[in-house]
Amino acid sequence: MPTFITIGYGDQDGYDRTDPAVRDAAHAHDARLRAGGTRMGIAGEPVQVRNHDDAGTEVRGGAFLTSALPVGGFAVIEAASMEEAIEQVAGTPCAVAHGVVEVWPLRDTP
Repeated sequence: MPTFITIGYGDQDGYDRTDPAVRDAAHAHDARLRAGGTRMGIAGEPVQVRNHDDAGTEVRGGAFLTSALPVGGFAVIEAASMEEAIEQVAGTPCAVAHGVVEVWPLRDTP
């Protein structure tokens, strides 16, 4: 079955202005996804790793990419298609609480 990486973006303000019943349903949705085998977690502090030309590793604190909303978390899901993956993430907290979820198909390396 195809694998997808999801990145959820959202902030506390969007979460707080979402109806508590909607938030509770979204957390229950996440619990069902986890029970079905989805691996998900809350984003910690990132680092950037470089090793240009294999000349030595350089590590810098912070994210390389930036967005209007902070990264809330990640998940690895399995779904038969992109459409099914979208259905799975549409009920998650970031999607319903004024955030956004990106869905990236994970392809095998050549």
